[in-house]
Amino acid sequence: MFALHPRLQADTQILGDLPLCRVLLAKDSQYPWLILVPRVADLREIHHLAPAQQQQLMQESCAVATLMEEALNPDKINVAALGNLVPQLHLHHVARFSSDAAWPGPIWGAHPTIPYQTQDLRQQADNWRARLATLGGFQPFLTDNTVK
Repeated sequence: MFALHPRLQADTQILGDLPLCRVLLAKDSQYPWLILVPRVADLREIHHLAPAQQQQLMQESCAVATLMEEALNPDKINVAALGNLVPQLHLHHVARFSSDAAWPGPIWGAHPTIPYQTQDLRQQADNWRARLATLGGFQPFLTDNTVK
């Protein structure tokens, strides 16, 4: 049975589900940062997915990257699956700007996290849910991480 890794649970706000992936918003206000987590139990690597799931993951990743690009007009969209601290497969999608604190380097470990204020987190989550709703098959979660 699929369960979100405790660190992802603590560091993100659940936005909802696409056909394959749970969509999360990272709680670091320094960067527009969405994370896709395939809802497959005990999954660590992309190549462990069935071929159809690999294709679905790529489609969802590209759709999220396109959504971020259209909404934010960043200089770059970074997409990464590191998994060194959290072994559960998850794909980071970070909109990067030449003006951001870590540019041009990686965001990981560059600066301490700056959490959203509660109201700002709620507003960002609602904004991303509305954008994600334009994608086929998106099922939003409420702000308390329950299904809507």
